[in-house]
Amino acid sequence: MEKEKRKILIVDDDSFLLDMYALKFSQNNFEVHTVPSGVQALEKLKSGLSPDVILMDIIMPELDGFKTLAQINEQKLCPNGVKIILSNKSEQKDIDEGNRLGVAGYIVKANSTPAEVIDQVIKILEKNTGVSK
Repeated sequence: MEKEKRKILIVDDDSFLLDMYALKFSQNNFEVHTVPSGVQALEKLKSGLSPDVILMDIIMPELDGFKTLAQINEQKLCPNGVKIILSNKSEQKDIDEGNRLGVAGYIVKANSTPAEVIDQVIKILEKNTGVSK
């Protein structure tokens, strides 16, 4: 029996990265949803999407990743979803802010290949949900 696909919402304003990660995650048994902004991420969640994991960039126009995560938490839009930051911002203050917002992981884009990002997301998911792939 085929395992049920896990839903992932990838939020990044870089369309090349968005497309690449969408392809890579879909090849690894994920149902992929992508949006290019925090504003659209909030709209998608409000319209009923309930992903198992949200992969969030920080530096985006309109609404950055931190503000988007804060609104997701305040509005209880994805209470059971695992939230992970995927960003090039790697300063301790950024990691601390992510932790304050309840993220389960913080992945630095520049330090990780796409395959490593997927491995890390799966490990974080397994650790936080107790479900292996």
